Formats: sequence, structure tokens, C-alpha cells
Amino acid sequence: MEGALPVAANAPQQNAHGLYTEKLSGTSFTAPRGENQQSWLYRILPSASHQNFTAVPAGSSSSLDTPTPNFQSKFHVIPNQLRWDPFDLDPEVSWIHSMHLIAGAGDPTMKSGLGIFVYAAGKSMPEKTAFYSADGDYLIVPQHGALDIQTELGRLLVRPNEICVIPRGIRYRITLHNDEPVRGFILELYEGHFHLPELGPIGSNGLANARDFQAPVAYFEQDYENTEHTLYGKFGGVLFSASQAHSPFDVVAWHGLYYPYKYDLGRFNTIGSISYDHPDPSIFTVLTAPSYAHGPGTAVADFVIFPPRWLVAEKTFRPPWYHRNTMSEFMSLISGSYDAKAGGKGGFQPAGASLHNTMSGHGPDMQTFEKASTAELQPARVGEGSMAFMFESCLMLGVTEWGLHTCEKVQEGYNRESWEPLKVHFKRPAAEMTVLSAEEKRGYENGTAKDMSSLEDVG
Repeated sequence: MEGALPVAANAPQQNAHGLYTEKLSGTSFTAPRGENQQSWLYRILPSASHQNFTAVPAGSSSSLDTPTPNFQSKFHVIPNQLRWDPFDLDPEVSWIHSMHLIAGAGDPTMKSGLGIFVYAAGKSMPEKTAFYSADGDYLIVPQHGALDIQTELGRLLVRPNEICVIPRGIRYRITLHNDEPVRGFILELYEGHFHLPELGPIGSNGLANARDFQAPVAYFEQDYENTEHTLYGKFGGVLFSASQAHSPFDVVAWHGLYYPYKYDLGRFNTIGSISYDHPDPSIFTVLTAPSYAHGPGTAVADFVIFPPRWLVAEKTFRPPWYHRNTMSEFMSLISGSYDAKAGGKGGFQPAGASLHNTMSGHGPDMQTFEKASTAELQPARVGEGSMAFMFESCLMLGVTEWGLHTCEKVQEGYNRESWEPLKVHFKRPAAEMTVLSAEEKRGYENGTAKDMSSLEDVG
């Protein structure tokens, strides 16, 4: 709206059009300039104008006509490799009640760690309702169906193969685009915010480029007479609700650096080896949330993708090598298939997931290893029509009771079918008698021989 955004001032004595000024801070006031995130909102009524919040009792029904979701849970911290079958679509629930906590670490009340959710909704949120999380930033990865998201700062349409981030505290309502059910995953970041990773020797361009991220423009509802809206808030893992006599979506203008945004994964500029060896998966990082407690280069959460790309490395085992990481890896598939996970009865399927926790060994299954070890190494296009992604964390991730048992999606034979069948290819060289001179023998016995390369398998 013309004139709604003040010029050369953030808080005039009187705003144009009778708007209220409200500052939204995502970082402390004194955070370093390069990390400071805040926005100025100019709205019809301040967000403080609502009745008291009350906790929605666990297991009860609310105005959403579904049981209250459990946003907090005791975690089972286990070293086993885990893989889940695709999670079901649920036609009976809307956004808030479709979320199930699968895994995580830390504590939102201490602003440390993260939570990983699956969502599957068949209904739009009811009209005149809104939701926000005070616990952390939501990184949403749609797998099926598009999300029509109305936020305080404007609207976003987010489709599969796109992601969006809704920062802590921003209020929004999700409707289903064309009434199509939706499913996907959420990484809730309790600690800090997401950033583009540093590029180092890559230079000034590559991976996810800043120009390709999109933010909404102001879009407001003028609804504040004889109306009632219900605001739901996730606070310390508990769902609260409050009523207010005006729309939460009444921001007429805004400016700043704290806002929801989306990104098209198809715009990711893939970097890879053009000589030999499989590089670390960090070259596929879209967004990162640094851990200031664990030192430089360490992340509370990385969002990593494996898009369609060319493999040209020579004399190289091209799938990921077998590895054990200090980082935990939660992985899923938006569409298609993943080149390093071909086997198993259930397999690694779109809308399924896997978790390889801290120092738990993993890598290609037996079928993938055998095929890749003997393949003719021509330039090859992999991942065509597919998109895999990973939530990676320096923290040891625990699994909830819902994720481990209640959902009934864990593939019990994952380890047995993937790595126990691996064949022994080792062949000990045939023993050979090496004739040594007296001087060589003395050097071998006392460890002073100049060249022992010929002394293997001495008879």
C-alpha cells in the first residue's frame, strides 16, 4: 500500500494509514551485524492484542476436531541403523495435528538442538486459525502436494522440490493447494538460524546462490470487526491456544532481514570431482546452522541434497564410500531412487527415511557395491528424476517412541539385508620364499633393514 512503509525512520510518531509499528527480532539486539536478524512490521493491530494463552490438554480434542499432537517426547538413543517405509498420508487431519516428532536432540526451552518431524495432512487448517512455533525455525521439505502458506509477512506457494523456512515466532496458516493431500518432513532448529554455507576455495558462486531465494511481499487481511480468530502456539513442546478479535495476518508493510523464504532445489549448482575420488557430501549443502559450542565448521544442522548430476571420476568407486561419522545423518527421498541404496525388501523409497547415528557404520548395500565395483567407468548421469536430501547434525539423535514403534514403519531387516550379505573379496597373496643374505637377515630381525618391501610373507 502506497506510503505504508516509513521513509528514513522505523518508528514515526504517527504511521501512515493509522498503522501500528511492531519490531520482530530473531536475534539479540547486540548480535554481530552480519548475523543480526530483525524486521519492522506495520500492521492494523499489534500481535500482543489477544486473550491469554491456555495449554491444550494432551489427548483432548480442540477446535481442530483432532487429538492434540505430542511435540515433545522421550528419546531412545540407540546406535542401530534405522530405515522407515514411506509414511502414510492422513486424510483426516490438518497441518498442526499432522506433525509427528520422529527424532531429535536437545531442548527447545534451552534453545539447543533440533527436532525432526514428518507431516501428512489431508485437510486445510480451518479458517480464522493460525499457528506459530516459539521453539525454533521450521525448515519444511514437501514430498507430496503443495503448501499454500499465508504468513504474517505474505504468502508462499511451496511445492515438492522446493523448501521453505518459517522462522521462530512467525504466524502462518496452511491450506492445501487444489485440496491435494500433503506430506513431507520438517527440521525444527532450536538453536540459531540457517545460513548459506561458506564457499571457501569454490569461490564466490556455486551451490545455493542467494539470488535464487524468494521472500514474500506484504499481503494483509482487513478483518477486525465482530470476528474471532484462534491462534495456536508451540511453546516448549506444548501446544497452547488463544483467541483474538482480529486477523493475525494484518501486516500492511514490512522491511528487514527476519522473514519466511523459499528456495527451488532445481536451482542448486552442483559441484563435484572431475578427476578422481568421491568428495565429501558437504559439497551438497544448501543451508547450514553453525554450532558455536562445537567449534568452526561444525553444524547443529545442515540441509544437504543429492540432485541429478554427472559422475565422471576416473578409477573411482563412485557411490559414497563406507563411513562412520561424528555427524548424525537423517535422510529421505522426495522422488525417484537413490544411487547408493538399491536393495532390501522395503528399500529406500520416496516418503521413507533412514537414520545413521553418530559413529554408526553405513554405506552402499551389497547390490550397489557389487554393481559399482565392476561398472564400466564412462561419464554417467545419476539421479535423473530423483531428489534425495539429508538432515545432518553434530548431535547424537534420539528416536521417539512414535518413530521407533507406534508408526510401525521401521524396516526390521535393514541391516541384515543391506550389509550382512557383503561378500569377502580379500585374497591373501601366495606365500613366497625370499632368500636373504646374512646382512639382510640381521637387518630384518633388529628392524634396521633399509628396504623391507620384499619381506612380506617370508617363509
